[in-house]
Amino acid sequence: MRKIATFLLAAVTYQSISAQSFIQAYQDRANMVTQTNIITNLQEFASLGVKTTGSQANANALTWLKNKYLSYGYSASQMQEDQFPYGSATSKNLIITKTGTVYPNKYVIICGHFDSITGTGVNDNGSGTSIILEAARILKDIPTEYSIKFIHFSGEEQGLVGSTHYVNNVVYQGSNRVLDIKLVFNLDQVGGVMGNNNNTVYCDQDLGGLTSNNAASATVTQELRNCTALYSPLQTAVDPAEDTDYIPFEQKGEVITGFFERIRSSYPHTANDTFANTDPVYIYNIGKASVGALQHFAVATTSALATQETTVKNSLESLRIYPNPVKDIINLQLPDSHIKNFSFEITDFAGRSIFTTKNETKINVSGLENGAYIGTLKSGDQTVVRKVLIER
Repeated sequence: MRKIATFLLAAVTYQSISAQSFIQAYQDRANMVTQTNIITNLQEFASLGVKTTGSQANANALTWLKNKYLSYGYSASQMQEDQFPYGSATSKNLIITKTGTVYPNKYVIICGHFDSITGTGVNDNGSGTSIILEAARILKDIPTEYSIKFIHFSGEEQGLVGSTHYVNNVVYQGSNRVLDIKLVFNLDQVGGVMGNNNNTVYCDQDLGGLTSNNAASATVTQELRNCTALYSPLQTAVDPAEDTDYIPFEQKGEVITGFFERIRSSYPHTANDTFANTDPVYIYNIGKASVGALQHFAVATTSALATQETTVKNSLESLRIYPNPVKDIINLQLPDSHIKNFSFEITDFAGRSIFTTKNETKINVSGLENGAYIGTLKSGDQTVVRKVLIER
C-alpha cells in the first residue's frame, strides 16, 4: 500500500554515491539470484489467487512460503507464525530467523507483505516476496555477524495490520522492547512494467514521523544506494518513506529503509496486477541489489571459501532473448557457443505448451497472439525460464 500523492522533493533528487568498499564475495552471492527463480516464484505466487487477508488463498500463500523455506533447508524451529485477528477471521505473519555469529540477539529485518486485494498482486507484492525468498535461499548457509529475520507480513493492504501486530506484540510487549533491531529493510512494489526504461529504483528514507531516527535512516539509505551501485546495474533515487510495513517500526523509533519501483505502475490494487504486467528483469536486478545490501547490513563473511561452497552455477542463466518485446522473430543468444543440443518451449501462463523447437536460435512467433508468454530453454540438466512479450 502506497499513497500516490506523497512524492516530495527528495523523491526526485539524485544524490552522488559516496565511497563504500566493493566485496567480491558479496558480488558472487548477488550473482546467484536467477531470473529463472524470480519468474518461477512470481508464477507460483500468481497461481495462489487473490490473497485477501483472512481468506483461504491467503492461508495457502502462507503454506507456500513455509514450504519454500523448508526446501531451502531452513528448519521448522527457525519459523515463527504470528497470528492476528482480522474482523471475524484471522491471518498470520511468517518470520524466519537466521542466527548471527557475533550478535545473535541483534536483528536485521528484511520484510515485505504477501497479501493482495482485487488481483493476484504479482507486483504488489509478489515482487518483493520473490526477492526475499531468493535472499533467504542464497544466504542460508552464509555466516553473518548479525541475525537476520526474513518476514512476510499479511494485512498490509488493510492498513498495516500484520506488521502493526508484530511490532506491538513481538518486538514490544507492553512498554518493553523485546527485540533489538539494527534496521528494517522493506521491499514493496518493485515489479515495474515490462517495456518501461526500468533502470532506477527508489531507496526509501525516513523523512517524517519521529525525528529521532531520521539521521540513522539517512545513513542506512545511503548505504543501500551504495550497495545498489556496487552489486547491480541499477541507478538510485531517494523516495520518502510511505505507507508500507516499515511504518509501525518507524513509529517506535526503529531505523528503516527500503526499495520501491521508480516508474510507478498503475496496475497494483487492480485485477491487472498480473505476471504479464511486470518486468522480471527489473525484479532480478533489484534482487541482486537486495542480496548485496543485506550482506552489508548483516555483515556477511567475506570468505571466498564460503562463497565457493554455496555457489550453484547455472551457465545458461546468462541466456539473452531479443528483441523482447518481439513482433515476429525471437533470437536466442546462448552463453556458450558449444551448447548445440537444446530445446526451447513457449507456454502460456497456465503452463500449456504452445510449441517446442530443437536447436534453433531464430524462432518464428508470428503465429502467436499479442501478449505475454513463458519461454523455457533446456540443455542437459539445466533449465532457464524467461518472460516473452509479443507486441505488434
